[in-house]
Amino acid sequence: MENLGIALNLVGTFEVMIAISIGAFAGIVFGAIPGLTYSMALALMLPFTFTMEPVTGISLLLATYIGGMTGGSISAILIGIPGTPSAAATAADGYAMTKRGDASIALGTAVIVSTIGGLISLIIMILLVDFISKFAIKFGPAEIFMLVVFGFSTICGLSERTLFRGLVAGVLGLMLMTIGTDEIEGISRFTFGSTQMLQGVNLLVAMIGLFAVPHILEVFNMRLNKEDAENYDIGTVKTKLPSFSLLKKYFNLILRCVGLGTSIGAIPGSGGPIAAFLAYSHAKNSEKSQEEKDKYGKGSIGGVVAPETANNAVTGGAMVPLLSLGIPGDPATAIILGGLLIHGLSPGPMLFIENAPQVYSIYLVILVAYIIVFIFQVNFIKHIVKILKVKPHHLGVGILVMVVVGSYAIRNSFLDVNVMILMGLIGYFFNRIQLPVTPIVLGMVLGKTIETEYRTAMSLSAGDPTIFFSSIVSLLFFGLIILTIFLQVRKRVIEVKKQKQLKEQLQTWKL
Repeated sequence: MENLGIALNLVGTFEVMIAISIGAFAGIVFGAIPGLTYSMALALMLPFTFTMEPVTGISLLLATYIGGMTGGSISAILIGIPGTPSAAATAADGYAMTKRGDASIALGTAVIVSTIGGLISLIIMILLVDFISKFAIKFGPAEIFMLVVFGFSTICGLSERTLFRGLVAGVLGLMLMTIGTDEIEGISRFTFGSTQMLQGVNLLVAMIGLFAVPHILEVFNMRLNKEDAENYDIGTVKTKLPSFSLLKKYFNLILRCVGLGTSIGAIPGSGGPIAAFLAYSHAKNSEKSQEEKDKYGKGSIGGVVAPETANNAVTGGAMVPLLSLGIPGDPATAIILGGLLIHGLSPGPMLFIENAPQVYSIYLVILVAYIIVFIFQVNFIKHIVKILKVKPHHLGVGILVMVVVGSYAIRNSFLDVNVMILMGLIGYFFNRIQLPVTPIVLGMVLGKTIETEYRTAMSLSAGDPTIFFSSIVSLLFFGLIILTIFLQVRKRVIEVKKQKQLKEQLQTWKL
């Protein structure tokens, strides 16, 4: 109770409440605008937290994350274009409801189930985090190393396309974190004689470049035609909350989707889009009558309830491995992890012992953030949707100014601006050749942990590598790493066989 009291004092300040409000609004706006994601919003917000108190800075990031997750449904419902990948499953039925004049009830339903899903997942998160942290506190350097490698391989393996592509990107992230001064031996590495490079590649700068710059380049290459421009003219809408009887009807579905979303969120590399589509499929298949099943895709309220509940429940699930094990599940939580590290909060079992008040503060911030996001969407939705009318080119210019200023302000260095541009070009190139960007961020975030724990374990064993296989926990994670690689290779082999069979069939038909 003492820690909870301290947390209440930390969160109950004017600065924290303002930070949560700003983050919630920014998240909703970036989530609502197609092409702008809450990952980008987080990357842009991160430099502003540098001079803030730890709780204030983390509050800004968490509120942005939550606001972005809920904001994606706005454009999905109103114009049929999901603002975030997590809202893709909502677009089909949400937009169909808009076309028949039920946009207000669709928005209201999305808002209320998003809040319910997020708050229930928060409760589950609190229970699971404590359990996992008590178990993980027994980990030594070897176990932590194998755990981090497993998390790294999981993210890479579940990335787009193949495991190899994910590993290439992840290794690049690890290589970037070797630049600078070796903290253990104090020698310079890959600085090329530059004194400015002794500090290494700043994580914030890299994330800003990877997430923001590719979007800016895409925007400047984009040409809106008249048809596209008309999609932004959505008129004036408002939020109409669903009736109690409607919520009662879908109550069991909401609970099932919360469990589904929280479970998927706790698996690194999965995230909101997978949870939303699985929940949508579950909702459709769980309908008892064929008539109700046929309504999906044509404006069924269940097609809004299920995905919006599940993708917001992901937020609580994703925080479990992040806080207890230090493993982010997606780009957004990777950025939040970076924010925690910047403010001296190292996720892992010791976090709950050394920084217990801050952990309780995170719980309270998530609770307050969902409440504020709910208030914003209910009362100010008619004003927020007007942002959808702003042309992407104009937004691109504003974002460009923010990324340059933010990159320079971190360390007052023009070198960081150049690094940001370089990382942005790398991100843009990777998107073009379909290499995932997320493993780069993960490699940079986990790089120091992997190196430190490996070297510590090798020192304790006097250079004997068998220390990594000397405990049941280490062997367990090693087995999981092998399983991840095997499943990815197997998946790729199956895909190649299917493509080969398809080509053979096409050739047969031509003959």
